[in-house]
Amino acid sequence: MRRREFLGGIGAATAWPVVARGQQADRVRRIGLLMNLNSDDPLGQVRQKSFEQELQERGWELGRNLQIDIRWAGGVSDRDRRYAGELVALKPDVLVAVTAPVVSALQKATSTIPIVFVSVLDPVAAGFVASLARPGGNVTGFSLFEYGLSGKWLALLKEIAPTVTRAAILRDPGIASGSGQLGAIQSVAPSLGMELSMVAINAADIDRAVATFAQGGNGGLIVTASPFGAAHSALITEIAARHRLPAVYPFRYFVEAGGLTSYGPDGTSEFRPAAAYVDRILRGAKPADLPVQTPTQYELWVNLKTAKVLGLTAPPTLLARADQVIE
Repeated sequence: MRRREFLGGIGAATAWPVVARGQQADRVRRIGLLMNLNSDDPLGQVRQKSFEQELQERGWELGRNLQIDIRWAGGVSDRDRRYAGELVALKPDVLVAVTAPVVSALQKATSTIPIVFVSVLDPVAAGFVASLARPGGNVTGFSLFEYGLSGKWLALLKEIAPTVTRAAILRDPGIASGSGQLGAIQSVAPSLGMELSMVAINAADIDRAVATFAQGGNGGLIVTASPFGAAHSALITEIAARHRLPAVYPFRYFVEAGGLTSYGPDGTSEFRPAAAYVDRILRGAKPADLPVQTPTQYELWVNLKTAKVLGLTAPPTLLARADQVIE
């Protein structure tokens, strides 16, 4: 199957002359990396490796001219704050933040150390940057997608499960991007004849809320992008399977965990361009001068094993568009 690549920011970030790559600073440079997952999460390990490989290709070598201090917050807000303070105290040259809550914690801890973010949905609405083109301040990075993508999740649900007439929207109302994603979904619901229900994403109530929704019949799920979802993909896909609900997810790692289908950017490839931005900052660039990048390509994943369990037949037209099919 075809595989698309997350291209945002790579072209602009690779235009460094060979001579510059070989000229390393005398002192060891330090990076603080605050991840939103747990240290044993396979996705987190892939992201870390991708980040480090890109830096190595740009002339940075761990133990020689570079040190990376990593903290794994696991999506827990108390850890975000504690680890943000720890990393800032180490006085790194650059901080890297994964997801909006992590960025917020680091911003509260420092207004001077450069911060490069990844996996942030709406950095302008969150107040991290003044604008995408001119971030200003000490923060820049890579946004996940445009809100219009959210409406396509509902259309995808209807395509793979035509009998569905009701959709529960699993969302985090506490994040700035929550209303934007919901608005895009609501805008296309009437044309698809879909009735929407809101389900707040949190560990305490999600199972009960989904169980109540499933009792109504002809239902499906739309899982919006959120830090909670990123940290609990296995839990969410397990709940969808338990209640036999077809579900559409924003990222492929949900499908790899057993989810039905997803449409969104590659959740790992953004770490390479993030490393490229870190490289530029270590060589003298200012975050205020580096525009926030957005994806230019998205990928469609379909899990035929899950479709079979749910009694669904994926349309040939859908499979023809898919970048990856799990059989």
